[in-house]
Amino acid sequence: MESTERDLLTTGQAAGLLGSSRQHVVDLCERGELGYQTTGVHRRVRRDDVEALARRRRVMTREQMRSLWLNRAVAAQLAQDPERVLGLARVNLARFQEIHARRSPEYWLKRWDRILSQGPEVVMQTLTSTTPQASELRQNSPFPGVLTDDQRHSVLDSFERFWLQRAE
Repeated sequence: MESTERDLLTTGQAAGLLGSSRQHVVDLCERGELGYQTTGVHRRVRRDDVEALARRRRVMTREQMRSLWLNRAVAAQLAQDPERVLGLARVNLARFQEIHARRSPEYWLKRWDRILSQGPEVVMQTLTSTTPQASELRQNSPFPGVLTDDQRHSVLDSFERFWLQRAE
């Protein structure tokens, strides 16, 4: 069935509905996770398909939720000592950039660099956001070492109790 122009979205419009980047939408199209048609050289996606994908993604997996809990604890540390936490994140990011220097710069390295440069409020928003883009960024976090082992284990224990109660 042919979609009308009103039913089709640009990748940028789809990204807005999904709370993600335009590149993420293009990647979804290329992986076959989001159907599209071309208009000239531009991709167009069906609004219904984007809305269905957004509904499916609102439910976070266990691992995504676990990561969110850990990053909320990092955000709490950031609120208490922004200079230390942002400084450590910048050192980690520089190390990651050095490791990946032989390859073309990774998208997430550039994105975290921009986020860190915007200060603690934007960083805290990213750490605690439930959008798919933020979840994806958290998988490549520049915040290792912010939480002590005891803090990390405490958060993970709390999360495990929460998850088990949720299943009951």
